[in-house]
Amino acid sequence: MVPASVALLRANMRENPFTWLAQVGVLEEFRSFVQRAIDRPWVTLIELLLIGIVVFVVLRFLHGTRGARLVRAVLIILAVSFAVVRLVAERFAFDRINVLYPYFVLGVFLGSLVAFQAELRRLLMRVGEGGWFQWWTRPSGQVVEPLVTTVEWLATRKIGALIAIERTTQIGAVIESGIRLDARVSEELLETIFWPGTPLHDLGVIIRHDRVVAAGCQFPLAESGDVDRSLGSRHRAALGMSQEADAFVIVVSEETGTISVASRGRLRRGLTPEGLRDLLLAELAVPRKAGDKPETPKPAS
Repeated sequence: MVPASVALLRANMRENPFTWLAQVGVLEEFRSFVQRAIDRPWVTLIELLLIGIVVFVVLRFLHGTRGARLVRAVLIILAVSFAVVRLVAERFAFDRINVLYPYFVLGVFLGSLVAFQAELRRLLMRVGEGGWFQWWTRPSGQVVEPLVTTVEWLATRKIGALIAIERTTQIGAVIESGIRLDARVSEELLETIFWPGTPLHDLGVIIRHDRVVAAGCQFPLAESGDVDRSLGSRHRAALGMSQEADAFVIVVSEETGTISVASRGRLRRGLTPEGLRDLLLAELAVPRKAGDKPETPKPAS
């Protein structure tokens, strides 16, 4: 048998939604919020601004990833559960729902930690990177022109390449997986490394400041859901490296000769040598004076 309070609630929902909203307390809550905003406008403005900043940062960080879909699902679940408990269960004394709700929220929180472990790891790494000491650790601008010239030379010949430029986060574990070199960045060295048939051509090169510190390095692969199915293992490795660290990764496709870059978990494809140069100058924070002309790349033979 349906309790009288629930029957009355259903009847009001069908006949007059505004009466139902008043009964469950929605209108009262809204009036209370508006009154607080009128009484303390600056406090309300600061609160809304802080909430907006947090939401914007989270959504921007998760944009284009599977985490964005998970966030939407979690928010919908929490919004619906809050509406049921706060507006219905408390009003009509549904004691069992009130008792179980805190455990439900705790379960959603713990489940979110598991579901968002990759995103949380990336977020903590970004916080650890900071921007306060990047002037001390940023790569040298001397690598820009050798890199652009080499990548253009490789792309013209459709020779695959994978080059990671270390920024604020050192990637020692990946370096240990390869062969240490510690040689100055030069076009001749990079062309020799990636020439087909050489022992190191199939994996990645890591550059720190103006030195090639290692070659033949195995980069971590991005999960298949984060990468277009048409892309190969080099692009998955580039994206995985940019997700695990703040490295700037350059990829040359062996099939098409297309130049791509991966940075902060995002892949940008179809770059020209000029576009690559501009991105390197911007990403490595290299100042460019007005009127300066880049060095002329060597012609492809």
